[in-house]
Amino acid sequence: MKRVVITGLGALTPIGNNVNDFWKSLLEGRSGARAITRFDASKFKTKFACELKDFDPLDHIEKAEARKYDLFTQYALISVEEAIKNAHINFEELNKNKIGVIWGSGIGGISTFQQQITEFAQGDGRPRFNPFFIPKMIVDIASGIISIKYGLRGINFTTVSACATSNTAIIDAFNYIRWGKADMIITGGSEASITESSIGGFNASRALSTQNKNPQIASRPFDINRDGFVMGEGAGAIILESYEHAIKRNAPIIAEIAGGGMAADAYHLTGTHPEGEGAYLGMMAALEDAHISANEIDYLNTHATSTPQGDASELKAIERVFGRQSKVSISATKSMTGHLLGAAGAIEAIACIKAIQSDIVPPTINSIDIEPEFKDLFNLTLHQSQKKQINFAMSNTFGFGGHIATSIFKKHIE
Repeated sequence: MKRVVITGLGALTPIGNNVNDFWKSLLEGRSGARAITRFDASKFKTKFACELKDFDPLDHIEKAEARKYDLFTQYALISVEEAIKNAHINFEELNKNKIGVIWGSGIGGISTFQQQITEFAQGDGRPRFNPFFIPKMIVDIASGIISIKYGLRGINFTTVSACATSNTAIIDAFNYIRWGKADMIITGGSEASITESSIGGFNASRALSTQNKNPQIASRPFDINRDGFVMGEGAGAIILESYEHAIKRNAPIIAEIAGGGMAADAYHLTGTHPEGEGAYLGMMAALEDAHISANEIDYLNTHATSTPQGDASELKAIERVFGRQSKVSISATKSMTGHLLGAAGAIEAIACIKAIQSDIVPPTINSIDIEPEFKDLFNLTLHQSQKKQINFAMSNTFGFGGHIATSIFKKHIE
């Protein structure tokens, strides 16, 4: 099978509107949590989230064009544009029949759906819907719009596996390229779900933190006082291509993808298996696919959303895979970005790739009183980044419904 390399990255996050700013903020341990500005959240249990900052889509997309797209598609287009630029791609010089898009979004155009249904319910009962309602809302539209914009006629579809979504997309793209079904695939994910319906719905399921007085420390993975995740938004884009294709076009090779594993908890609608059974199977499958052992992983970016059961079960699975007192460095970057749901896997994959490229482990912030059972077992990279030789990095993502996706990235060596 073909080697698959990473040649371009693009990021739009609550702590940076491009890859460099995102990475700089991660290393500095900056939280993106603030009071919600997107709508009046005064009556909600949770009044804060990790919104994008100093960002206007119209700086990147023409107004007439933007009207056709939900925010999650706008975010996708903007992050992809950065990734293409960083990968030095001129599509007119390439076979666009062999270039695809596999994009992910867990929720898709929920703001469009909410707006249209609200206007209908508050109206006179006549079905006056926007002609762009359906194409703005459907979750697969971002991958379609990306392919239309660049004329890419290869593999094109969208993955949906809740919060494992964009990691699933990355693994799918990896597989299609190494099987020889594509030369290059644009992959990643986007989410724009800071809406009344999303915040209200997650509040109803008791999944969100309600630390309204000090939102910047609300996301505290592994801490005994954690009380739920912090909603985030944004997008991450990754250019994957076969090694031969990248070399032929003299592309900048950033890193490689070594393997991917998927599994299921098969346990609960929203909760993780208490012993992390699915997480264990996903990590082991990824290691087997990469043909490496657990002790070769230098850095692990955990799913760690800051929910009571989820964090503990993941640590149990990590202990089972890596053993006690493992050398692996662990961090939870959601402590800074919040949880981008379907886009989480993409920006956390970028964090892993940048860690490999820079030989620096980004920190876990806000976590002070670590679960006693795990306090002395792992290096959780608390409070500040750490320099370390990183040859292999692993990224975990888990989703409602028990979906598990784990990817492994490695340093590129000629």
